[in-house]
Amino acid sequence: MLNRPEVVAETTRRRVLAAIDELGFVRNESARQLRTGRSRTLGLVVLDVANPFFTDVARGVEALADEVGSVVMLCNSNEDAERESRHLDLLLEQRAQGVLITPVDGANPRIERLIDHGVPVVLVDRGSGRSNRCSVAVNDVLGGRIAVEHLLERGHRHIAFVGGPFSIPQVSDRHTGSQAAVDQSDVDAEILVVETGSLQVAEGRRAGRHIGELPAGQRPTAVFCANDLLALGVLQEMTRQSLRVPHDVAIVGYDDIDFASAAAVPLSSVRQPREQLGRTAAQLLIEEVTDGDRHRHRQVVFEPELVVRDSSALFRAHDAA
Repeated sequence: MLNRPEVVAETTRRRVLAAIDELGFVRNESARQLRTGRSRTLGLVVLDVANPFFTDVARGVEALADEVGSVVMLCNSNEDAERESRHLDLLLEQRAQGVLITPVDGANPRIERLIDHGVPVVLVDRGSGRSNRCSVAVNDVLGGRIAVEHLLERGHRHIAFVGGPFSIPQVSDRHTGSQAAVDQSDVDAEILVVETGSLQVAEGRRAGRHIGELPAGQRPTAVFCANDLLALGVLQEMTRQSLRVPHDVAIVGYDDIDFASAAAVPLSSVRQPREQLGRTAAQLLIEEVTDGDRHRHRQVVFEPELVVRDSSALFRAHDAA
């Protein structure tokens, strides 16, 4: 009766519900999973749960899951491939309804193992490149390009790219876009790559320290960071070294998390539709669960947009010469 109340007579349904209230009955979800072979749990595996970008993605996933009666299990890989594999093994053991993942390595064999066992997988913030899975991503090459084109338009010619590791496709794509902007420009400019070990604030501070300690004639006049957390770290270090932003060093981040606009110097950033990414990915996953073999896999790509704030708003006329 709890699963299909519409097939039970109204008087019978009322008596059963009264008995449930009196006895304090709670349905055994584990037993239901054993009977149906699948839970109502959607697994969401993210690179870094401390990154507000993934918090917003998770909010979009959860909103859709609520609408269809599913729950979300959030797993943090912490940019660690082995930890990611353990999470995927657990989700398979738990008979997850489906898995949404921003993978450390898109070639992780555990992803194919899930699919082989009938568990749908959707890549989030990552293109698929394969016909047997859906994906939802942002055009990160374009995002990197528009960020650096903005800095070139502001007159900057010596620009640093801060991000890493490059094994993360988003980092690589954003760098590719930034380099393309320079290569296809009609001005003489260059990109200095400062690779980081992760995408966290502390790594941004470390990169900022390296940039700030360069001799004035060699120091980049602008920095494009692969995400906002790195940009916030660079901003903190520039302030510590008494370098003015944007007068001495302009900064552009990526993601446009809430902290970007709230920074001491509001950060320019490449905006991604974070909640929409999560909601769209969850919608694709539920469609695959519902449609089964009739489902047609799709690769959805959103376009980023540049939000210009104080950290890069200054035009450096002496650099444009």
